[in-house]
Amino acid sequence: MNTWLTQALRLIGAGERAVLVTVARAEGSTPREAGAKMLVSASQQWDTIGGGHLEWRALDLARTMLRGQALDAACKVERMPLGPSLGQCCGGAATLVFELLAQADAEWLQALDTALRGRRACVRQRTVSDEQGRPVTSQVVLLDADAGNVLRTQGSHERAAPSAQPLSEAPAWPAQSLPARTSAHRASVPSAPETCVLASVDGRLVMAERLAPPGLHIVLFGAGHVGQAIVRVLSSLPCTISWVDERDAQFPAEIPAHVEIEATDTPEAVVAQAPAGSCFLVMTHCHALDQRLCQHIFKRDDFAYFGLIGSLTKRRKFERRLAERGVDPRRFAQMVCPIGIEGIHGKAPEVIAISVVAELLRVNEQRQAALQFPSTPAASVATQMSAFADELVYVH
Repeated sequence: MNTWLTQALRLIGAGERAVLVTVARAEGSTPREAGAKMLVSASQQWDTIGGGHLEWRALDLARTMLRGQALDAACKVERMPLGPSLGQCCGGAATLVFELLAQADAEWLQALDTALRGRRACVRQRTVSDEQGRPVTSQVVLLDADAGNVLRTQGSHERAAPSAQPLSEAPAWPAQSLPARTSAHRASVPSAPETCVLASVDGRLVMAERLAPPGLHIVLFGAGHVGQAIVRVLSSLPCTISWVDERDAQFPAEIPAHVEIEATDTPEAVVAQAPAGSCFLVMTHCHALDQRLCQHIFKRDDFAYFGLIGSLTKRRKFERRLAERGVDPRRFAQMVCPIGIEGIHGKAPEVIAISVVAELLRVNEQRQAALQFPSTPAASVATQMSAFADELVYVH
């Protein structure tokens, strides 16, 4: 989920301004990783860049920008050593980019929101300062990471004369995660976690980041006590959920925004329609239905996780019955039953939910780590992105 994006659109729609704070570079030990964000209004904040004195200082700088009237302060960058200047024990340094968001930013924010809700990754490039280090009014390029086309641009796009050298300590960007400069302008961007770099491009300081929809998609069969507890635990986490049950009345009145309800008499069809890499959780009110769902899930070979609620006795019975129906016994190792992390034995719905969600998060982190790619210097990557964007027609 991108709470900052939802709230930014709401604030701008109400005629208010906000400041988006991004950790553009993380050196050494820092509370949050590069790409972490926090949105600040005159009286509230959403998300976090790590708390402590770093966040307090960032809030103060953001609200100073909100109180100002000068348009040349629409974007600024601050490098903050955590130990010497902020008294934090982390010992590293965080470089923060502050972006003042107002009505003029509504179009690219809406384009980004539409893309992410459609499960499309985006690449965003923001020019932070000009060749003299002066803050710029506004310059944003938003690219569709899959198609490579420009979704939205904002601000001036004059080319600066090449002058400055690349930043010597710039972080790295996955080498294959930028638009490939081909005749069709297609991109090759892996389904990797959000990535952010800060580099000097043609004498300008540029922040480039990859923004992707949540990588964790859960198909949850069963709206009983445990299913409801799992959805409550997942309500604040970056994921999407398809929640399936035959009994429409079982679903609670309030459903989180990232949960899609499927009240259907043919839940097996949902198995076939789920995207590749889904996590399946089977916990319906009926063992016979559980078994049918397991049989359909085993028809697929592209799921990230498959968990069945129940005891070892239930597992053994299901394995025997599924084998009789043609499921290769060698695949039973892909089915997790009992579910949840080891060492937690409580049977209360809330305890099971926390244990299962912890298992899902571990599986997701392992899967994302396997998607990492060799890296290339950030300045080189940002230069490629800038050149790619310059070849396209800017649309406002």
